[in-house]
Amino acid sequence: MKKSILALALAASGTLAVTAISAQEQPQVPGAPDVSRVQAGDYTLDASHTLVSWQIGHFGFNDYFGLFGQIEGTMALDPANIGATEFDITVPITSVSVPSEGLRGHLLRPGKDGAAPDFFGPEPEAARFVSTSVRRTSETTAVATGQLTMNGKTGSVTMLVEFSGAGENPMSKAQTVGFHARAQIDRTAWGISYAAPLVDPMVDLEISAAFERD
Repeated sequence: MKKSILALALAASGTLAVTAISAQEQPQVPGAPDVSRVQAGDYTLDASHTLVSWQIGHFGFNDYFGLFGQIEGTMALDPANIGATEFDITVPITSVSVPSEGLRGHLLRPGKDGAAPDFFGPEPEAARFVSTSVRRTSETTAVATGQLTMNGKTGSVTMLVEFSGAGENPMSKAQTVGFHARAQIDRTAWGISYAAPLVDPMVDLEISAAFERD
């Protein structure tokens, strides 16, 4: 009986020791959705960790997805005055990524016999979004409106923005703040009308952005 009790005690102590070591070695996630961590200042977009994804209905059968990367931009942010937030984002169209090389070629190929391209063409200007207003809707959400210039045309776009985390980036040591945002645009308003409405003119956008304080 005493041996059984001793064995149980040793097993329990060993488990506690492993748990304690694991707890000590477990790294702490540097970012947290805590608005008190957000510092006022000027920020630069972390291009390596920012993406814009797009989703579009295909012939009514399913949805197709793609990504834009290599995004650049700046933001002026004061957590005490969210309405004064300003940002200027540039998205290189040539960074478009899709699983099909054939589709990517179609998105960037010139028009036939000198005609306009079906989509962007081989040397498209980068898209640019410049905010015109930001309205706080809760402690961690806001509605941002701005002007999107793309394919030679400019129009208004509204995004739903959610604060996702802030803290010190352990690699760059920069104070970093992150957001997720959603928007929907009618691509035909920017002159991209190919195959509409068979290919849905409405495009859903998802943005995941990280900004580092200058």
